[in-house]
Amino acid sequence: MQFAQVAPEACPALVLNADYRPLSYYPLSLWSWQDTIKAVFLDRVNIVSEYDRVVRSPTFEFRLPSVVSLKTYVKPSRTPAFTRFNVFLRDRFTCQYCGDHDDLTFDHVIPRSKGGQTTWENVVAACSPCNLMKGGYLPHQINMFPAQKPMRPSVAQLHRNGRLFPPNFLHDSWQDYLYWDTELEP
Repeated sequence: MQFAQVAPEACPALVLNADYRPLSYYPLSLWSWQDTIKAVFLDRVNIVSEYDRVVRSPTFEFRLPSVVSLKTYVKPSRTPAFTRFNVFLRDRFTCQYCGDHDDLTFDHVIPRSKGGQTTWENVVAACSPCNLMKGGYLPHQINMFPAQKPMRPSVAQLHRNGRLFPPNFLHDSWQDYLYWDTELEP
């Protein structure tokens, strides 16, 4: 049997919940080939699809899984976690002050030095130059206001925004599992 020689590092596995939906769309739920094999041997996942890539040991040969499903259902969160990635996704990877897409950081609209907290309602995506220019000033002191009022997004809003930024790599075997639930839409 002849298989393509692709580095195992180029073979992540799409991780599906027990209901065959991805654990996460943004970021896409992927495991390294090592973590996937470990989960297979610990009997925590079912192999749904495989790559044409084989890894070998002196006594064993194993086709790398491209899609696995968890054996135990993990209940999805109804509220998105406050993370840097999710703030950027909420703001569509756009500086809320100038509209740039490069060198993003996050900015506290009310600076921490003035009592501002690190919450959905006070943090926006900002490019480094705008963040430096705004510094510790309040928006009205420097006439820099975010394009959108910062707010806590719903999971559906993050999914909707995420569709605008598809992952760089999508293996053909993943296509049947990367759809959008209509029940997630508001």
